[in-house]
Amino acid sequence: MANDWWELQILCEPEMEDSLFWRLEVFGCRGMASESQGHLRLVRSYLPKTQGNACGGSSDSRTQTQAHVPLEELSLAIRQDALTMGLAVPEIQWRSLDEEDWASSWKQYWQPLEIGDRFLINPAWLPLPASERLVLRLDPGVAFGTGNHATTQLCLESLSRLLSDGNNAVVVDIGCGSGILAIGAVLLGASKVYAVDVDPLAVRSTASNRELNQISLEQLLVEQGSIEELQQLLSAPVDGIVCNILAEVIIGLIPAMRAITKPTTWGILSGILMNQSPLVTDALEQHGWFVAHIWQRQDWCCLNIQRSDKGL
Repeated sequence: MANDWWELQILCEPEMEDSLFWRLEVFGCRGMASESQGHLRLVRSYLPKTQGNACGGSSDSRTQTQAHVPLEELSLAIRQDALTMGLAVPEIQWRSLDEEDWASSWKQYWQPLEIGDRFLINPAWLPLPASERLVLRLDPGVAFGTGNHATTQLCLESLSRLLSDGNNAVVVDIGCGSGILAIGAVLLGASKVYAVDVDPLAVRSTASNRELNQISLEQLLVEQGSIEELQQLLSAPVDGIVCNILAEVIIGLIPAMRAITKPTTWGILSGILMNQSPLVTDALEQHGWFVAHIWQRQDWCCLNIQRSDKGL
């Protein structure tokens, strides 16, 4: 079917980039990439027509009147975010793309990315570089997780610390998206990773990226679902939990996390804005967890947590 996607182009101040990624993800956008344009950042993202349900829009006066409510609502939310942060209002444009154009369009803007001291995220369509880092090949497709977002970077850096020598750890990735964190855990030496996501497109993307990185089914198992499905898959408690989604979703998962863990289990939780961290911390403490470290980047944070069975 032709014209299945919207390409959004948003020119914003650098300080807004991470919040913009979050806003686009919540709205259902896929395949986000950004580049410098002078002192500003140009963010491109792609929205399925079935999600946007729009009929077109741009700065061109011939098509501006065709803008449909959902994309106009997204534009309004982005402008309000900028004003709340005291930043200039971004310039927002969008255009229609068919499936074939979408599949190749955004990839030209995504380049290899070093994360922390250990990882190099390499787009699957580029040659493998000579590097002493752990090279993680990635084609996120329509799933969230390219490594550009601060929360993904914080999670990979936390995994590098907690899996410094592999430890033969068994890890679960809840809300796996492109599989970047699950694959990262395997590359760091985890003996087994179980990955789940409620989005079937994310499950497909993780499975595809598993093959790209020549990781076996025995090392990384991915299934559609959430923590309830993990309870059925696991034969024993796990050593670590990784969860990079949204604060409100994480809070809803916390009560069930103890069922798949043991007293020594650690966790990495992100997708959390700094002003949301007290709510997540309170929920953790109520269900037998404590926050060992909080790592921050821009407006985002990553919680490294441990089990605490006192009083339970």
